[in-house]
Amino acid sequence: MKINEIYTSIQGESTWAGLPCVFIRTSGCNLRCNYCDTTFAYNEGKEMSLPQILRKVESYGLPLVELTGGEPLLQPESPQLVRELCEKNYTVLVETSGSIDISSLDPRCIRIMDLKCPSSGEMESMHWDNIRHLRPRDEIKFVIGDERDFYWSLNVIRQHQLDQKCSILFACVFGTLSPKLLAEWMLQEKVNARLQLQLHKYIWDPKQRKV
Repeated sequence: MKINEIYTSIQGESTWAGLPCVFIRTSGCNLRCNYCDTTFAYNEGKEMSLPQILRKVESYGLPLVELTGGEPLLQPESPQLVRELCEKNYTVLVETSGSIDISSLDPRCIRIMDLKCPSSGEMESMHWDNIRHLRPRDEIKFVIGDERDFYWSLNVIRQHQLDQKCSILFACVFGTLSPKLLAEWMLQEKVNARLQLQLHKYIWDPKQRKV
């Protein structure tokens, strides 16, 4: 697999926020979201075997592992890596853009799937059939850049009854939309979703790598 970096940090997003976590960041992405904060993962990285990756993860001694990118599902070995991590009794999170079929992933992992809003520039790239593969332990994330994104997200949630399928996360495009404003919109519309902040960007310099 081509790996951009493996490191530990505080999990900054999802319902797992606040927990120490090992991050495995793969190289390569098929999307080019306008607000992307990991452009360095488009091409940078080195080839690592699955045993090398597993040994690196084991060296940190943490029970929570996230596979992220880039887009980890571009790597054909990702489902096997997830399966082997699950076999070793890690809690495994997979952060994916929602543009690639998630059905090949081990059912023991937790899929955290973006649904790309209009301001991302990648709304048309979504693989909408993924919705039928979601389970209660999975999570859907909407990254909100403006009011149009917010109401688009509400329509998608209602259309697909997403809040009855799994947890829903609303996040701000960092530095573009105020969390206070998003919180006010959510209260006004009585949204059945969780407001999430990227905790790592409040703890460390958001331009810093490996946080």
